[in-house]
Amino acid sequence: MEKQNYIALSALQHFAYCPRQFALIHLEQVWADNFFTAHGNLLHERVDSCEPEQRGNVRFERGVAAISHELRINGKLDLLEVEGKPPTNYFPVEYKRGKPKLEYWDKIQLCAQALCLEEMRNVKIEEAALWYWQVRKRELVLIDDVLRNATLAAIDGAHALLASGKTPSPIDDKKRCKACSLVDLCEPKTFRHDHSSAYIDALFSESTNSDSPFSQSQGNPSDED
Repeated sequence: MEKQNYIALSALQHFAYCPRQFALIHLEQVWADNFFTAHGNLLHERVDSCEPEQRGNVRFERGVAAISHELRINGKLDLLEVEGKPPTNYFPVEYKRGKPKLEYWDKIQLCAQALCLEEMRNVKIEEAALWYWQVRKRELVLIDDVLRNATLAAIDGAHALLASGKTPSPIDDKKRCKACSLVDLCEPKTFRHDHSSAYIDALFSESTNSDSPFSQSQGNPSDED
């Protein structure tokens, strides 16, 4: 299967955070940096620049490539701790610039890393960690059934969105929008107050009726999207 049909591990965090953000970046190829993204990029550059090292019984590997052909996802792990000799314990660690969240956004990306490792190494991963720069500490993450199901749902949703070729409408969450680097390009306020899309959808639905003046229109209006 062609690699362009694979979704990046980092893109799953975008989808979990906001499907519209995911579509703007990975479907429409739109991107913009702000302080948060610039700082995050710097953090990951520092992590990736470090060499592998051995401390006692644990080997620390950075920038590890990971892929799941079954789920069609791939990417790199910030850090993989490999403990002991076979049977080996694999412990992925993802670095984030902010602080721990109640939502699953970051955990879904981390769990997807674990799913890739499980397929690649034929192992079972039950724990991983998120390291947050703002608080300078790790958050232990259990790779349990709840998180696995949420991650699989996000993977399926991301694939379906890309296959549809349609960018979703903005979410109604001012806090999330404020922190998004694409807020100026997304223009969520405009879309929230603009009802023209609903009006157009209503016109197109009327075109299916024989009495509608739109019933004689040429072509399928949806082809213009």
